[in-house]
Amino acid sequence: MPRITDADRARNETALRTAMERLLSGDLPPGRKCDLKTLAALADVTRTGFYAKKHRDGSVRPGAYQHLAEEFERRRAELHEAGEITDSRDAQVERLKAEVAALKKRIHARDQQIENLTEFKTLGISRLAAQHDEIERLRRQIAEGGTVRQLPTGASRRAPYGSCS
Repeated sequence: MPRITDADRARNETALRTAMERLLSGDLPPGRKCDLKTLAALADVTRTGFYAKKHRDGSVRPGAYQHLAEEFERRRAELHEAGEITDSRDAQVERLKAEVAALKKRIHARDQQIENLTEFKTLGISRLAAQHDEIERLRRQIAEGGTVRQLPTGASRRAPYGSCS
């Protein structure tokens, strides 16, 4: 494989630095992310220059542009930690995470409300059942001829001292 000339290497490094500034400022091509793949595509260089190479004897040498890849990753991480997210997808992920957290909170509140209402319903039904049993017991007592006195009806009642109207 032919080696690149110093002029080509300098031109590629300049293109990579220009593309790096563009990506880190948030100017992303449509459908792309702020990553090494996009960096290489914008600079029109292959990604293989970003990674270390192995000689046949097993020794490792740095890639032609590995120092730029490391700089790019470092600067991107610094921007991300500072809250200046350069990738619109990262911003969308963060927004969706916040939305999911809010929805989980709402679901928890609804579950708690449903639990409280279920307890209230159970208590209400048990009270109604107890009242129904008491009414049935009183009706049986009347039917069996207990000591319950019949109150006078409205037609035969008169106010003892005259009307209040």
